[in-house]
Amino acid sequence: MRLFLLDVSQSIPVSTDEAWSFFSNPANLPEITPPSLQLRITSELVDEMYAGMIITYRVSPFRGVTVNWVTEITHVNKPHLFVDEQRFGLYRFWHHQHHFRAIKGGTEIRDVVHYSFFISPFDWIINAIIVRKKLQEIFSYRRRYLEKKFGKMKAESGG
Repeated sequence: MRLFLLDVSQSIPVSTDEAWSFFSNPANLPEITPPSLQLRITSELVDEMYAGMIITYRVSPFRGVTVNWVTEITHVNKPHLFVDEQRFGLYRFWHHQHHFRAIKGGTEIRDVVHYSFFISPFDWIINAIIVRKKLQEIFSYRRRYLEKKFGKMKAESGG
């Protein structure tokens, strides 16, 4: 099984507690997901996630294809880290770390995603042509959404 890695970061001008409050509420996931994916949470939710929490979704990764997705929140270290792992869904393996780090003027949000597919030995082709691009589009959408919601970080002036 080949593992692929996506590692993206974004800084937003809010406190770590405020960033954590937004991201740790699973009800906000549809907001930061492109509408084209038609993500719909199908399980009951609480205001803040906890280790062991199971979340179920319906999602349309490709036009005309809808699948069930089940994730478990496996680790929570408030307000610094939580991890979601796919239990059932599109991937053979999905491990998504969400890191939150206080920086000057805001919070750095870093996502580290390890994933693999059911299809081998040509998984690297599928990743290069389809999946990596799709994941990058999802995170680009999220970046734009967060900038609109929270604002952009102010550039430091050189002096």
